[in-house]
Amino acid sequence: MTDAVVVSVAPDRLRRWVDNFGERHGATRLDVADGALHGTAADGSRFTAHLPFALRYDGPVEEGTDTVGAMVDAARPPQRWGVLLVRKGGFAVARLAGPTLAEHKIGQRHVQGRTKAGGQSQQRFARRRDNQARAAYEAAADHAARILAGPPLLVVTGGDHAAVDDVLADPRLRHVTVTAPWLAVPDPRRKVLDAAVTEAASLRVDVVNA
Repeated sequence: MTDAVVVSVAPDRLRRWVDNFGERHGATRLDVADGALHGTAADGSRFTAHLPFALRYDGPVEEGTDTVGAMVDAARPPQRWGVLLVRKGGFAVARLAGPTLAEHKIGQRHVQGRTKAGGQSQQRFARRRDNQARAAYEAAADHAARILAGPPLLVVTGGDHAAVDDVLADPRLRHVTVTAPWLAVPDPRRKVLDAAVTEAASLRVDVVNA
């Protein structure tokens, strides 16, 4: 029976993570295939490490080369990228320079919850709720267009799929390229944004323990 898990590993922790894997499971052979780093241990346990931003990793793996060090270098975030988180009750948008937060904005907008009322009251409530959500998305798009302006850049998104799609439909954001991973986050606050930035820039490691 095997135990499969997915973990996020920050680039500067990857070497230690690989060393710990070897200590737990025995001598580990490293290979590169399908754009990822694969490790297979003596006890049959294995892992597959994927670069952030859906980037491919192609080596090197020749004897005498520092394969893990090369992957750490490849995993460093670009000099210009962004994060966009949107839910009905708020948004967070950030532009980063490598690992550093260069500019950001977090906003909350009140959007009423659902009601059990029926008839015309329910219809009026639904229209008011839709208008509030639309105003929230417009505010998010305004700040995203300002903060993410400039040359094309990669943006990691999260929150509510429909809300993010609504914001990205703004023509001022046509230069944005959305990339993995999708971030499942609660209503954006500063702590949520900080955690999202860390996750976005981390490697995704699929682990199968023998």
